[in-house]
Amino acid sequence: MSVPRIETLESLPLVDHHCHGLVRRELNRTDFERAMTEADHPGPRGASFFDSQLGFALRRYCAPVLDLPAHAPPDDYLARRAELGADEVATRMLRSAGIADFCVDTGFAPERLTSAADLAAAAGGRGHDVVRLEPLAEQVALDIVTGQIGVAHFPDQVRARLAARAAAGGAGASAGAGAGPASGDSAPVVGVKSVAAYRVGLELPAERPTDRVVIAAVRSWVGRLRAGAPIRLADPVLHSFLIWVGADLGLPVQIHTGYGDTDLHLRRANPLLLTDMLRALMPTGAPVLLLHCYPFHREAGYLAQVFPHVYLDVGLATHNVGRASATVLAEALELAPFGKLLFSTDAFALAELYLLGARLFRRALAAFLAAGIADGDWTAEDADRVAVMVGAGNARRVYGLAEPAEEPAATKRAAAKRPAGTTSRRAPAKRAPATKAGPAKPAPAKRPAGRSSTSEPAKREPAKKEPAAKPATARRPAKPSSNDG
Repeated sequence: MSVPRIETLESLPLVDHHCHGLVRRELNRTDFERAMTEADHPGPRGASFFDSQLGFALRRYCAPVLDLPAHAPPDDYLARRAELGADEVATRMLRSAGIADFCVDTGFAPERLTSAADLAAAAGGRGHDVVRLEPLAEQVALDIVTGQIGVAHFPDQVRARLAARAAAGGAGASAGAGAGPASGDSAPVVGVKSVAAYRVGLELPAERPTDRVVIAAVRSWVGRLRAGAPIRLADPVLHSFLIWVGADLGLPVQIHTGYGDTDLHLRRANPLLLTDMLRALMPTGAPVLLLHCYPFHREAGYLAQVFPHVYLDVGLATHNVGRASATVLAEALELAPFGKLLFSTDAFALAELYLLGARLFRRALAAFLAAGIADGDWTAEDADRVAVMVGAGNARRVYGLAEPAEEPAATKRAAAKRPAGTTSRRAPAKRAPATKAGPAKPAPAKRPAGRSSTSEPAKREPAKKEPAAKPATARRPAKPSSNDG
């Protein structure tokens, strides 16, 4: 059965509020299949990840972008991909996705994937930086191990370094074609991200840890580092502290919840475990973005309804569940207000995942809205407004992103096909200022609406397992990077 089209949604330049960089080298079949899912292996012998919801969606939607018929066999698809080359494939997929803005988590293996600037250039859109909190804290801990600062300086160093990241650089986004000049390698970030779910789970101390408690936790951590432990933050007190630091700066705080790779204990990633912390964070006014959420998307929808500062997405699930994405999105919207759901792809490594995330999202939301129109639950005008809200407006409001100067190439082509008299409305870029509460902290960086960022290189390889940990030594190690999703 064909899916009814909502014209505004078809042509809307999306805002991908959470994604990663992509691999620009050629991939063999093993590496390609490993990058398709959150698994750390290419599948059991005799089976393939192409035989999955994701695999069938990839063959349907991505094959035509490479000049192949829909549902082309995997071998034909991979051969054509290799023939075109990684750069051409990336450009085709990204420009076909119709994404105007990419908020890129730059903390995962930044030496191996594209930066937000490169991603934006390939897409003809704009890139923005999201700072992963754990690598920043791990670098401060290494400075303590190597004797550059004392343990007692850890809290203030973390606050100062994050504030500096938020205030550094120029005033523009990392820009692709049509988005204005890039602002260099450093620019204000649009948010921060915690991967506490991977490290310790989400049952974190709710109240703001005092500096004395933080220093005691750091002293214990540094002792383990000096004894040769891996350079990997995994302490509930310190994860809680980092979230509070981001919130005190008024930055949107992204928190991984739900589905992830094999490092994750799924039962500890239920967003309901954050309830007390969400209640405690509410006076700061900082938005909290629950990422991914699946299979806890209904629980996340509840939290988004009852807490004014809580938002959610189902991005990672969208492309992994394929044709079931409409069901997942509808379930998330059972309780979540339409102004609280954001679009994301959580795309990583493969350019195909940006396209699939966008196509399946448009299809799922179109089916949801069209069913409501058919049943008389809302009007076509309401559906048009909600499409803009969920696809772009909510993210622009939360992150303070301006409208793009030009639409991405794919959305301009879609707009040209609209019937006469059909318009594509977009939500205004407006964000209410956050209020602050709690002990005095460094002054938050000024973030006028539309101010965005370039990113440091944000890269990760298809295989998501961490390398063998090296003991900390007196010699200053290389800057660490977190390998969790």
